[in-house]
Amino acid sequence: MLDLRTHGPVRSAAPGDAWWRSAAIYQLYVRSFADGNGDGIGDLAGVRAQLPYLADLGVDAIWFNPWYPSPMSDAGYDISDFRNIDPVFGTLADVDALISEAHALGIRIITDIVPNHCSDQHPWFQAALAAEPGSAERDRFWFRPGRGPDGSIPPNNWQSVFGGPAWSRVTEPDGSAGEWYLHLFAPEQPDFNWSNSSVRAEFEDLLRFWFDRGADGIRIDSAAMLTKNPLLPDLPELRPDLAPGPNHPFLDRDDVHEIYQAWRAIADEYQSRVLIGEVWLPDAVRLATYVSPGELHTVFNFPYLSCPWDAAQLREVIDNTLALNAPVGAPATWVLSNHDVDRVVTRYGRTDTAFSLARRSYFHSLAAGIELGTRRARAAALLTMALPGSVYVYQGEELGLWEVQDIPDERRQDPIWHHTHGADPGRDGARVPLPWAGDEMPFGFSPPGAADPWLPQPKEWRDLTVAAETGQDGSMLELYRAALAIRRSEPALGDGAMMWLPSAPGVLAFSRGTSVRCVVNISAEPACLPEHAGLLLASGPLDGELLPPDCAAWLRAAPVAD
Repeated sequence: MLDLRTHGPVRSAAPGDAWWRSAAIYQLYVRSFADGNGDGIGDLAGVRAQLPYLADLGVDAIWFNPWYPSPMSDAGYDISDFRNIDPVFGTLADVDALISEAHALGIRIITDIVPNHCSDQHPWFQAALAAEPGSAERDRFWFRPGRGPDGSIPPNNWQSVFGGPAWSRVTEPDGSAGEWYLHLFAPEQPDFNWSNSSVRAEFEDLLRFWFDRGADGIRIDSAAMLTKNPLLPDLPELRPDLAPGPNHPFLDRDDVHEIYQAWRAIADEYQSRVLIGEVWLPDAVRLATYVSPGELHTVFNFPYLSCPWDAAQLREVIDNTLALNAPVGAPATWVLSNHDVDRVVTRYGRTDTAFSLARRSYFHSLAAGIELGTRRARAAALLTMALPGSVYVYQGEELGLWEVQDIPDERRQDPIWHHTHGADPGRDGARVPLPWAGDEMPFGFSPPGAADPWLPQPKEWRDLTVAAETGQDGSMLELYRAALAIRRSEPALGDGAMMWLPSAPGVLAFSRGTSVRCVVNISAEPACLPEHAGLLLASGPLDGELLPPDCAAWLRAAPVAD
């Protein structure tokens, strides 16, 4: 384990120009945030009505999952028009109004771009289906003839992320069985061919389209998967888990960095715009290359999100993250939850508190203690918000919502569930609509008389609504509001340096500057607090000068004697 005593660059001297270095960013899943028109699905009208809630929460920016027109084969990540808004969510005029209203409240807007693939209903793909093999239209995607005497075998052995072959065969305009096309996700999501210059030009124009509209940042989906080995070789049968990198045919290839260098040049043409990459990589050194000078500004910190509730392992992830980001001058990002992973309250209530997408069914087989998970999630929130860099809050995390694991099979919508025939429970449990007020479903998510929410909410969430938690001493919502307010007001928090302090086994303790200390007790016994001048915030009641297990505290550092 790296054991560095001090980490990180100094706090930005011009936070307005590099706001993303310290920002608290709220991930907003539009479909599940707030329903304004009563159809049971969240929309932009609902978001606009709740912007004051987000301003009061204390976030600096909102990242929106895709809001574009889509057949919704993968919850909007199958996009048929990158320059418009799906009617179920609203219109471009709604987006313009939302951006203006958010900016007036001091909140920036980050939109999601999906460059690896589009919907099979996208005009480009429809044109490719109508065109001949070898045409310019088909060259925007990965069309190839099949193998075998009659071409009935897929072009290679690649598998979809969602399960099954990564190839589907098309019927040619004359009715014959034709070529195959690549889709690393669902069959409804054909992969773009990034060696095609028109694909690159299209996405560079898309960046300008959204920046010109007022977007402050772009989150890039599946950012390490864009480029492919043009020979489309089989994955070695004896090495199906071939590590991402230059030898992998489609994961983390070196040529993907050319794309982000071009994108960064575009972002730099605008003032204070940020590029954020979704990069799932096990190799932290390879991950750091995405935030090299002239590339992306930040990438998501998935090792931290996946780390178990264990002091030694958390410290190792924190050390490695900061040590790798520091040489390239990039800020770290810290995230506990998102729309693809089990909610943190449930994860931390299990006997195995780690997480892995590949082992989701195993984790769902474990019982979860919600009380224990909530206590740990509260402590983790203070740990996360005290670390150097930017922090993400996934909607509902601030309410202490748990993973809904008992959704009826007939109500599930995640393609992972369907493509694996239920072997993988999928991601619906983290996407259940938010509870706002009231004692019965839809808990204020929709107006009175509306259709049922698109996913059912647990009846127990009546105690976790925004209305129930507002003003309630000790609620998760008030903890988040207090922590975000302190984080914004304390110059030592956010971007900057940190230093580990001596601590007992199972305890993490560090200072932020000379004014703030954070202590997190992950051991089974109460821990002594370090010397301090006062308590700023605690995740739970203290026992005098002792910090109980699964509890965290922010302390005012004692003044240093001359």
